[in-house]
Amino acid sequence: MLERDGEVDPKGESVLENITEKLHGDDSCTSESDDDKKESPMAAVKNKVYRILGRDKTIHKVLGGGKPADIFLWRNKKISSGMLGFATAIWVLFEIMEYHLLTLVCHVIILALAALFLWSNASTFISKSPPKYPELFLPEEVVLRVAGALRIEINRAFAILRDVAAGKDLKKFLMVIAVLWFFSILGSCWNFLTLFYISFVMLHTVPVLYEKYEDEVDALAERAEAEVKKHYAELNAKVLNKLPRFQSKDKKAL
Repeated sequence: MLERDGEVDPKGESVLENITEKLHGDDSCTSESDDDKKESPMAAVKNKVYRILGRDKTIHKVLGGGKPADIFLWRNKKISSGMLGFATAIWVLFEIMEYHLLTLVCHVIILALAALFLWSNASTFISKSPPKYPELFLPEEVVLRVAGALRIEINRAFAILRDVAAGKDLKKFLMVIAVLWFFSILGSCWNFLTLFYISFVMLHTVPVLYEKYEDEVDALAERAEAEVKKHYAELNAKVLNKLPRFQSKDKKAL
């Protein structure tokens, strides 16, 4: 008996509470599982979004992160605009005004030394102590970091060229040939300084524009990659498979 003389048995109440808690717990579990089922297709769609070069990182991380990426993506507009303006001034001096590098360096050093010399001597006439100039030196750590980064990139380029020369990947071989041919055409049109300036301007414009219109650019890149794969398949079927070397490889595979 759960009730006796108008009083409720506490054991009965505990049993009822346990039953209701289990029922509510099952409902919450089923609701969570339903939510997971509803969210899983959305997560799958997000994971299937095409990105250029198959990347799964943001453009900021692709550029290395830190201050260089902030400069290229215009996180700090003063520094980015200052560097772009300085590069433009250097390009105008050497290309438009036809200034020479050695002449420019010597003139800059002459002006700097003359200004500092006059300032140091003028301080004695106005009863002020001469200014103390800081010691200028190039830190060893910075040089080692730059040299280490260049060594890694150069070794990576050598490894790619070695794989291409070994004849293991025809697709990579054609891509490298196309890139080198494209740069050879650019080199015949402009000199090295102009190419460097164009690359510098592109680093300050292309990443920030791509970050702004990322979805539209990735959609166009996906279509372009599909067309390239289609033409490559046709080339492979009509030309490459008819070559004796590739036919022997197919027979060995069979």
